[in-house]
Amino acid sequence: MTVIITDDMVDAYQRDGVVLVRGLWADWVEPLRAGVARNMANPTSQMPTLKAGEVGGFFDDYCNWSRVPEFEEAIFRSGVAEAAARLMQSGQVQLFHDHVLVKEPGTAKPTPWHTDGPYYFVEGRQTVSFWSPLDPVREASLRCVAGSHLWEKDVLPTRWMAETDFYPGAHDYMPVPDPEAEGMRILEWEMQPGDAVAFNFRTLHGARGNLAASRRRAFSLRLVGDDARYVERPGPTSPPFPGHGMTAGQRLREDWFPVLPRRPMAA
Repeated sequence: MTVIITDDMVDAYQRDGVVLVRGLWADWVEPLRAGVARNMANPTSQMPTLKAGEVGGFFDDYCNWSRVPEFEEAIFRSGVAEAAARLMQSGQVQLFHDHVLVKEPGTAKPTPWHTDGPYYFVEGRQTVSFWSPLDPVREASLRCVAGSHLWEKDVLPTRWMAETDFYPGAHDYMPVPDPEAEGMRILEWEMQPGDAVAFNFRTLHGARGNLAASRRRAFSLRLVGDDARYVERPGPTSPPFPGHGMTAGQRLREDWFPVLPRRPMAA
């Protein structure tokens, strides 16, 4: 399937910090499903995300592209880097990390509103995450607040299980808002397997629980562009990447965060 990133999509991404890309992974759905199954059978960084007594189940693991061949093939052989370059308006696209998120049927707990950027050790205007369901989604789709990537302050990062601040110095961040109560413009879409929501690392987003009768599998890919630089945070970042050896202001090291080939946007 050929994917076209139009000028209108680029404009929407720059303005809203989020846009829907239909069919981005349409030709890679089955390999990605196989990769998710392989990842779930042998997880690395999975952490509990539900408290005792909460109904359902949630699987969460990241940074597995180098050991899950289906992920590596999809990332390096698809046109995802070309799509990212167009949306970010960047000449170069670097892989930051992959992330698998699976919500089991009947999981009532929503994914809290948050922005990803403050958890990461990278900053820049040219960033993009592609969140792609591998099952049809309606209510369990990603929800993004339009324009939030342009807010003056980052949203306070928190530990979801403990419900505590991720870093010291909460005054450096804005409190997590309640987008529905505050009348913010929330964008969400019904999606088919292989569709992708593209959003900036600073875009506020969340998701409802999965009350459907089937599992909701999602593959997310985080990429950065020309202006992305390593930044020091006031505590351990997520993902941590221990021993990276970078200093503030450096580009991400390419042996750990490879530059992706910009292939035509057809798998």
